[in-house]
Formats: sequence, structure tokens, C-alpha cells
Amino acid sequence: MAMKKRAKPNAVPAGGIDPAAAAVIDQALALVFPVSPDSPFADGYDIASERDALADLVAAENPDQGDPRWARLVKLRGRESELREMSRSEARRQPPAAPVAVQPASRVEKLGQLADATPDTMTLHTKDAYRMFTGRPGDAEGGLPPIPGGKRFAAVLKSIWHLSANDNPYADWILVRMYAGLVAIRAHLSRAITVREEAIDLLKRKGLTLSVMGSRSPKTVELGFRSPYGYATAEAIVEFDYYVRMIKTLIHKDRMSDGEGRTAIREVGREMRALFLDPIRWERQLLREELRPLSRSDFLPGADETARQRVRATVALFGEVPRKVFTGAEAPRHTRRRVKLTDAELRLLGQASLTAAEDPRQPDTELL
Repeated sequence: MAMKKRAKPNAVPAGGIDPAAAAVIDQALALVFPVSPDSPFADGYDIASERDALADLVAAENPDQGDPRWARLVKLRGRESELREMSRSEARRQPPAAPVAVQPASRVEKLGQLADATPDTMTLHTKDAYRMFTGRPGDAEGGLPPIPGGKRFAAVLKSIWHLSANDNPYADWILVRMYAGLVAIRAHLSRAITVREEAIDLLKRKGLTLSVMGSRSPKTVELGFRSPYGYATAEAIVEFDYYVRMIKTLIHKDRMSDGEGRTAIREVGREMRALFLDPIRWERQLLREELRPLSRSDFLPGADETARQRVRATVALFGEVPRKVFTGAEAPRHTRRRVKLTDAELRLLGQASLTAAEDPRQPDTELL
């Protein structure tokens, strides 16, 4: 693509991408991207979620072209350029302002969506918790893979939360599992904190008053999550931050050894990072063009061959969805599924095969 001046070796294209390059990028991405019903694009591309997922690359002055997410970053830049052009075109089409007629009360215009009156924030005192939230970018030269943090985890769950609107049982299943994981981690932290606080209270009764240390310059992060799962994640991060403060206080004040404290922090940190990593593969596969239309109707007797292929591919990737999740008896705490079923339809879901009938002419992984 011809340019008026030479770009830096690692520069991200700021303008549009020519059709041939876009086709290559789409092929490299396997058409994987977060979607949102509020997207201005026909394919539902969600710019905000993709910015969150690629935050480290977006912030870098010279993003690493060897990063496996490079093609996604280029696609993001192209979509941002398209959105700016769409905004300019819309502004040019706006007619001159006309006097506003007062409507009768019975014809009140549709109210707009609710929005935060002030930004939501999270204040962190420890580097451990801040890194747990932001994650760590990969280092190609050092051979270090990226480590997803709570911010990436929240963006992934937001994409899957939107996907649950398609009546996708696997979207519901991963949301159930991830929320249960967050609840388990928060419960673990709460128990550990309570034990430490009781020990400090015992010392106070004996005459020694200790306080939990805090940072002289805590970091306040503006949240702005667009799904409930982002806030659930932030709560877990804040709990972890207080837990680390508690452990480091006990080390500093000779209630724990250095080794005991490091082990206590490392064990919980590993548990949280493992949870944050888990849903990324689900998002990558469930948002593929071939699997994105998956819904519960694909499992029913009358489904066409394309639907049956989707079922076989998804089962091969993730295993059989639990029957309780499939029927809706066990549902995510937050879902965009809005389906009201009759008793007959519920019975049909209860009897449906969760693997789809085998077809000797088609391999199970044809869509993979």
C-alpha cells in the first residue's frame, strides 16, 4: 500500500487497509473478534472490548509485529479509521436544527439508556494486585508468553455474555463456571483475611495494636466495565489487594516469615491467573464464524446438517454441556438469553441428544 512517508518498522497503519490486506488479516484471525449488539458495524465488531483485550499493544509505542495478536491490532486500527469516517459522514448528513415541538405526555420519546453519573474506580495499594489486573505483555525476545490479567478476563467474559443472547448453551456454561470460580476465590481470600484479622485482634486485646499497611501512593483505576462480570472481577482484585496488604503487614511486623508470606501470596496468585486464562480459548473458538450461530435448536431432532456439524465441532472442543445448563435449570448469574419456553419445549430440551447423531460421512472435527 503506497504511503506518502515511510512508516516506522513497527508502526500500526493509522488509516484504512486495502481490501487485499484486509482479506489476509481476516484469514489470519480466523474471523475471531468480540461482538456487541451496540456495535455500529454490520458484523457486530466490538471496538471497546478489543481495545481492552489488546490494551498492552495499543499502549506500546512500537508494538511487536511478532506478537500473535498483531493481526488483531491491525484490524482494530482499520475499524477505528472506519468509525471515524462513519462519524464524519453522519455529521455531514445531519439536517439543520429545527425548533423542538412539545409533545403531549402520552407521546413521550423513548428514554435513553442508563449510564454512570460518575466514573467507577478501583484503588489498589500493591504491585501484586495491579499486575493481577493489567496482566503482563509477552516478550518475544525473552521467550515469555503474555499473562492475561483481570482486565482481559473481564473483556472475554463480556464477549461471551453477549454471545449468550444467541441461546448458546456453551456461552451459558462458561459463564456459570467462571462466576463460580470468582466466588470460590473471593471466599478463599475472605477466609484467609478473617483468620489474620482475628490474630491481630488477639494481639490488640493483649495490648499490641497493629494496623494494616497501605501504599503512600495508591493507584486508582477507572473501570467503566460494560458487563456485570467486569465488576465481579474488580471485586476479586480488590480482595486480593487487601489480602496482599495483610500478608505483607504480618511479614513486616514479625507475624509471618518471608518464605511463608511469599508462598501465601503466590498460591492465591496462581489460582487467579489460572482462572483468567481459562475462558480465552472458549472465546476464540465460540466466536469463530462457523460456530458463532450455535444455539440450543442445533441439538434438536430436525436440525439441518450445518447445525449438526456445529454441534459435533463444539462437543469435540469442549465436551458435552451439562444437561442442567442446557435446559436452563442452571443458568448464569447474568445472561442475555431471553427465551421463554413452553412445557413441551422444555421436555424436548430434556430429551435432546447433547452430542448430535453421528454421520459417518463427516468427521467430528470438520469445522475445527
